Amino acid sequence: MNKPIYHFFEQDHRRLDQLLDKACTSGSTIDLDLYNEFRIGLLRHIKMEEKILFPVAKQEDPDQMAALIPRYRLEHGAITALMVPPPTFDLIKVIRHVVDKHDLAEEEPGGLYEICEALTAAHTETILQQLHTAETVPVHPPNPAPIAIESARRALARAGYDFDALMAS
Repeated sequence: MNKPIYHFFEQDHRRLDQLLDKACTSGSTIDLDLYNEFRIGLLRHIKMEEKILFPVAKQEDPDQMAALIPRYRLEHGAITALMVPPPTFDLIKVIRHVVDKHDLAEEEPGGLYEICEALTAAHTETILQQLHTAETVPVHPPNPAPIAIESARRALARAGYDFDALMAS
């Protein structure tokens, strides 16, 4: 089966992974320009899923999507919250863990992307056009206030992750 929507999102996952890797290549400092590019790209990716893919899939099968979407929305909220504090290597370790698990659940056989691809088959071209033209999400500079990291901790807990355990691993 040709899976253009699946492949679009899978390729975007790899692009984002590479950006984050490049932002952290020095070992002692984080390239803030590359990290910001990753951050903007990741938030755009989430927006494309939430605002383009999910609504069409939900329109085609509201019950199935009602069962699936809450998990991904909680994880999207957690990932978004992780984009607020300034990056540190420990924070990036948490980001990588959550994003890797999230991406795997979307990409695995029978995962979110395959389900959405099947549900939205009649709308593939329209969806792809919208994905390719989706605008970036406006972002503020990272917020160093303690509330930013506390908000991320709470969002991670709602999504089933333990921030402190991930930091320590």
